[in-house]
Amino acid sequence: MNGSPAVTLGTGSLRVTVTPRVGGTIASITHIGLGASVLGAVPWDTTDEPEAGAAAADEPAWLTRYSGGWPLLFPNAGDACVVDGIRHGFHGEASVSPWAVTGATPDALRLRRRFFTVPVEMTRAIVVDDDVVSIEETIRMEGPEALGVIWGHHPTFGSDLLAGDFVIETGAARVVVDDAYDPPANPLAPGGAGRWPAAPGKRGAYDLSRPAAPAALLACLTDFARPWAAIRRLDASVGALLSWDGGMFPLAWLWCELGGTPDPPWYGRGRLIGIEPNTTWPAGGLARARAESAPLLALEPNGAYRSSIRLHVFRPSGPVVGTDRDGRAVSS
Repeated sequence: MNGSPAVTLGTGSLRVTVTPRVGGTIASITHIGLGASVLGAVPWDTTDEPEAGAAAADEPAWLTRYSGGWPLLFPNAGDACVVDGIRHGFHGEASVSPWAVTGATPDALRLRRRFFTVPVEMTRAIVVDDDVVSIEETIRMEGPEALGVIWGHHPTFGSDLLAGDFVIETGAARVVVDDAYDPPANPLAPGGAGRWPAAPGKRGAYDLSRPAAPAALLACLTDFARPWAAIRRLDASVGALLSWDGGMFPLAWLWCELGGTPDPPWYGRGRLIGIEPNTTWPAGGLARARAESAPLLALEPNGAYRSSIRLHVFRPSGPVVGTDRDGRAVSS
């Protein structure tokens, strides 16, 4: 069932739309009772045609398939590159290729893909339980030799969640600024590091918990007491909390596009924040990670690897300080 049309899940508080045809991306998450959508959308028209050759040649090509939402990044994340003679597209094969639907119920969807760029089969289970979305993923390594990959998620928040004043809260203790990403609207000092939420900025310390437009920035959240991050509207209308398996994803990329990129196709119209659990930093793709001896996920022959990630959509009742055992927000 490759190329399946969009599937809508949810029998409780949430309605979740998934697009197996292009990356198995979670295109939207709406809380019915709150009347609020939490994932962002890009300000241009996109195509639902999977990328030919299982790889986007570069970022502009990838953006023609990127509608916002929540793509999966594997086995590359960041710039397109050639590693050991294999061309890996921008943000990896998983994000732009079709996934086979292997099972569906009103509140769950199962997907599978056997990859072209690496000898791997991955299965995914996307489950909606009232106001929580859970994703369980399993990788099975089928190749005869070990290899290193990048595995990450690209949940992109926006829409109603960013339609008013908001704050970012997290269990991370430290933030590291990307040393290669420095567009004109970047308020951060490339390569700097600080204690969350203060990051070194070009005009002094910058409060990453309250990023202000115009801004285009990229940093890494690390040193988690527990792996979670949340965006909360200050008018208490809606919040979203992401929590994940810190053993697999020890850090999270923080990407903000708040009207900061005037170039096409953005034209200064973007209002998106990505909180992106990942295996690896920096965010420049496999070739850069290898050149800088950054940690990669090592896949061994016949190995199996699992991850879990959850998103809770809720009405805030105060500052978020963590999660309960079911992945729901705990407020102070």
